[in-house]
Amino acid sequence: MDLDGSNVLITGGTGSFGRRFVDHLMHKYATERVVVFSRDELKQFQMRQRFPISDYPNLRMFIGDVRDRDRVFTVMEDVDIVIHAAALK
Repeated sequence: MDLDGSNVLITGGTGSFGRRFVDHLMHKYATERVVVFSRDELKQFQMRQRFPISDYPNLRMFIGDVRDRDRVFTVMEDVDIVIHAAALK
């Protein structure tokens, strides 16, 4: 699948799969925008350290929970592909 030019949303983007998938997207594809959606502020902070906005301006991060329907619809705006990697524990 060619993701070049796509807007990709990854729910649970700071989990183990999500982190690896974001890394893959950032280095293999020329995505228009990658949106990480997760509820863990610390992991988002750590991920932002790994992917600084100055080097990765197309990476966006949002705090939220997949059980919050309105928040999910907000982050899905203009998204072409959704990778659902969020786990409810």
